[in-house]
Amino acid sequence: MLIDTHSHIYSEDFIHDRDEALQRAYESGVKKIVLPNIDSGSIKHMLDLSEAYPHLCYPLMGLHPTSVDEDYKEELQAIEYWLERRKFYGIGEIGIDLYWDKKFIEEQKEAFRYQIKLAKKYNLPVVIHVRNSFEETYEIVKEEQDGSLNGVFHCFSGSEIEATKIIELGFLFGIGGVVTFKNSTLDEVLKSIDISNLVLETDSPYLSPVPKRGKRNESSYLMYIAQKIAEVYNVPVARVAEITTSNARNLFGI
Repeated sequence: MLIDTHSHIYSEDFIHDRDEALQRAYESGVKKIVLPNIDSGSIKHMLDLSEAYPHLCYPLMGLHPTSVDEDYKEELQAIEYWLERRKFYGIGEIGIDLYWDKKFIEEQKEAFRYQIKLAKKYNLPVVIHVRNSFEETYEIVKEEQDGSLNGVFHCFSGSEIEATKIIELGFLFGIGGVVTFKNSTLDEVLKSIDISNLVLETDSPYLSPVPKRGKRNESSYLMYIAQKIAEVYNVPVARVAEITTSNARNLFGI
């Protein structure tokens, strides 16, 4: 059994074959899928899917950093509205993204810190998006870490130094398709990280692993990532599944 800890399978990319994609995931051994939110526009699609497949799909609530702009405070109000009204399994996806635009960097920082405080209030893990922003993100998490905060650095592809800092914070690493890329050095970095610190993710529909690179990603492709991790650590795939599934269950309470 595998758990995909990060999939946007509720997105419009799956509008024509969502049920079939979920069936393919289940048949490939992916028995649980964690759904991170993007913004107020994605909530209905995510919750509709969670209600249709309550034993397969587990929703998170959060505001993605690339959706932070002038009206971010209204977006945060929508996040709080939903947190007060139903069960979620984490706060995400949240963080800082300086790849596309730095115009709203201060707003991103404020929204990130605010949502970390919501995670503490509701005793939920955080799923952190980091892109061209490790130091900015790390400093906020370090300041907010009072022993009650836990979560995962989603789509980790950083250095050994960054990995050490993440472990010291008490966070896990979300490992996805990047580890299978031929031009990636992530497999070498992982050798400095104990496998007990990992969870697996696809980030569907993005970042398809080899041999599906260039195609739309989906949760059924998680097996390719598990196979690569097994190769990196020289352990059976079943052992990778056992460790990462246990970590995901403990983190998200599923």
